[in-house]
Amino acid sequence: FYTPKSIVQLLVSMIEPYRGRVFDPCCGSGGMFVQSEKFVKAHRGRIDDIHIFGQESNQTTWRLCKMNLAIRGIESKFVLWNNEGSFLNDLHKDLRADYVLANPPFNDSDWNGELLRDDVRWKYGVPPEGNANFAWVQHFVYHLAPTGIAGFVLANGSMSSNTSNEGEIRKNLVETDLVDCMVALPSQLFYNTMIPACLWFISRDKENSKFRDRRGEVLFIDARNLGTMIDRRHRQLTPEDIKKISDTYHAWRGEPIDGKQIEYQDVPAFCKTVTLKKIRKKNHILTPGRYVGYEEEEEDDEIFEEKMERLTAELAEQMEEAKNLDEGIKKNLETIGFGV
Repeated sequence: FYTPKSIVQLLVSMIEPYRGRVFDPCCGSGGMFVQSEKFVKAHRGRIDDIHIFGQESNQTTWRLCKMNLAIRGIESKFVLWNNEGSFLNDLHKDLRADYVLANPPFNDSDWNGELLRDDVRWKYGVPPEGNANFAWVQHFVYHLAPTGIAGFVLANGSMSSNTSNEGEIRKNLVETDLVDCMVALPSQLFYNTMIPACLWFISRDKENSKFRDRRGEVLFIDARNLGTMIDRRHRQLTPEDIKKISDTYHAWRGEPIDGKQIEYQDVPAFCKTVTLKKIRKKNHILTPGRYVGYEEEEEDDEIFEEKMERLTAELAEQMEEAKNLDEGIKKNLETIGFGV
C-alpha cells in the first residue's frame, strides 16, 4: 500500500498542515510526514511548528520510516511500533490531532473486528468484521481535535456501499456534518492495486470563523479525467492537476489562494457544492459523479442547410477518391494475374 507521491502531495496541499499535530496511524515509511515537512518549508513556515505522531504494525516498515525521518532531521520519537496495530493497541489513545493524513489498507478483512464490537471509537456505528474501511474512518475522527481536519485515501466502495452497516455509518457521518469534501481519483494511480480510490476530507470545524461557514454543505470534486499516463499501466497527477483540485477546495472554503481571494464556482462535470438535503435524497451516497453533472457541449451555430451542403460535398470527394483507389487496386491485381 505504497502511496504515490502525487496523491500525498494532493492530500497535503488540501489540508495544509502549517502548524500543529500531524497524525498517521498507518504511517508506513513516513511519506505523509515528509511531504508535510516539505509543504511547511515551501511556504516558509517553521518545521518546529509541526509535531509528528504515527503508528505502524510492520516493524521493518517502521524502521524504514524512522530512517526516512532521521535523514531529513524530522523528530520521530512519537512514531511508534507494535505488531498488534492501531485498532487492537492504539498507542496514541489520548492524542487529538490537528491533522490526520493516511492511506489505510483498502477493504482489510483481517483486522480483528470481532474483538472490538463495543469499542468507544465506533460512535457512528459498528464497522463490519469483514471490512475495516469504516473502522479507519471512525479511528481518524476519534483522534481529531475540535478544530481538526482529516484527509485520507479509501476504496471507492466506501462512498456508496450499503452492506453490513457501512451505509448507516456513512449516513451518520454525513448527518453529523463531518464530511467536508469528496474527491474521485483517476484510475491507474497505484502501483500495487487496481482498486479504484477516492479521497475523503473530514472536518470538525466547518463553521471556521476565519473563513467561510460551510455547515450543511459538502464539496464534490470529480477528478477522474485528470492525470497523465507515465507508462502503459500507470498514471500520475501533474502539479497542475494538484493545484486545480486544491485551489477548488480552498476557494470553496473561502481561503485566499496565492494571496488573492477567489470566488468559488460550480464547474459542470468537475465540482459542485451540495446541501445535506440533496445528499439525503441520494441515500447518503457520496460518489462525486452523482452530483457534479455533465459538461455542456458547445453550441453549433452553423446553419443546418449550409452544414449539410458542406458535409455532402466532402462526402462526394471522399467517395470519388475511394472509387479511384478501388480502380487502382483492381489494376494492380490484374497485373499479377488475379482479376476482380
